[in-house]
Order: sequence, then C-alpha cells, then structure tokens
Amino acid sequence: MHELLKRYSIVSDQIEPDELTVILRQLEVVLANNIAGDVVEFGCYEGTTSLFLQRILQRHNEKIATSIATKRMLHVYDSFAGLPLKSEKDRSPAGEQFKSGELRATKSQLIKHFKQAHLPLPIIHKAWFSQLINHDLPPVIAFAFFDGDFYESIKQSLQHVWPHISKGGIVVVDDYQSESLPGVRLAVDEWLRDHPAQICVEASLALLVKQ
Repeated sequence: MHELLKRYSIVSDQIEPDELTVILRQLEVVLANNIAGDVVEFGCYEGTTSLFLQRILQRHNEKIATSIATKRMLHVYDSFAGLPLKSEKDRSPAGEQFKSGELRATKSQLIKHFKQAHLPLPIIHKAWFSQLINHDLPPVIAFAFFDGDFYESIKQSLQHVWPHISKGGIVVVDDYQSESLPGVRLAVDEWLRDHPAQICVEASLALLVKQ
C-alpha cells in the first residue's frame, strides 16, 4: 500500500487501494525520471484519485521550489453529468448497472473535497470528452489517468492526450480487465495497433508507456 493511503482516506468507493497504489507509484516513476509535462485525469468524478495525484504533485513542487525546474500542474476533465450513452461495444451481462447518468458527481463536490483536504485546486475542465479541443490540453503531458468506463470515452481520451504525451510518459487506464466494462480493453487494444507503446497490466489497470 502506498504510504499516502495510510494517512488519508479515499473519498469514494470508485477505486480500490491496490489500484490507487499502482497509479501513484507510476506517477512517481514519471517524476523520478524527469519526464517533461503536466498531469491529466480524464473522468475525475468527485476527486477520488485527483486528491492523491495532487498530494504527490504538491510534494514534488515543494521540493523544486528553489530550483529552475517547472512546477507540474494537474488538469482534470469530467462532464459532471455522469456516464454518457453506452454503445454496443460496451454491452456485457456483468455491467448492466452502468447506465447513462450513473456515477454523477458535481463540480462543487470536487471543489469541496479539495478545500477540505487543504489542497490547491486542479485546473478543472467541465465538458464531455467529445467536446474538448486541442487548446484544452496542456502542451506537454508526462502522466495521464483515464477512468472513462466506456469504449468511446477511452478512445476519445487517447485521441486527445496521446499526441501531447512525452516519450517515456505513462498513461494508466482503469478497468482494462473489467468484465463489466469490455469497451475499455477494446479501445486500448485498437489504439495500440497503430501507436507503439509498452503495455503491462497490474491490478486491472493497463499501463502504457509511450515509446
């Protein structure tokens, strides 16, 4: 378990401690290797993972406060309207509970959790992923976490983020091995056919390292 999970509670049940541990350790790998760029999260919900990403970044930014290194920013993206419509590629008998509008959280909930944690707010982008334009992304990205649940959401996340990812940067995709959400794996596997990346799977997460 990551040491931050021993100090802070998880604000929702949308991620398991072992998964969050993997995500945070991958972010620390990127920072330790000085991979250029900011951090993005697609599908931030009410801040379940965002809070921990920001804690890692805050600690990193404080360490470099007296150096010429650039501080890392956290960008989070969500419709704050719950899940979008499910496509045929997402159909699974095990995932009937995942319907349009489910898992809805408000932007005010996200902000409240950050204020309660005494953390600086991330840069919040309220939009469906399909509505985003290139200008909505930081120019260079070192690390990304995707929790879009459905095929189109993961595909759109990759389309937006991948061109900005630095060589050696890491994209972590939630639910890659989920029986309930088959569209996630389908979107990732299709993407990897044309975009070279090293992939490994840990705690149901796909870890993609850009080559």
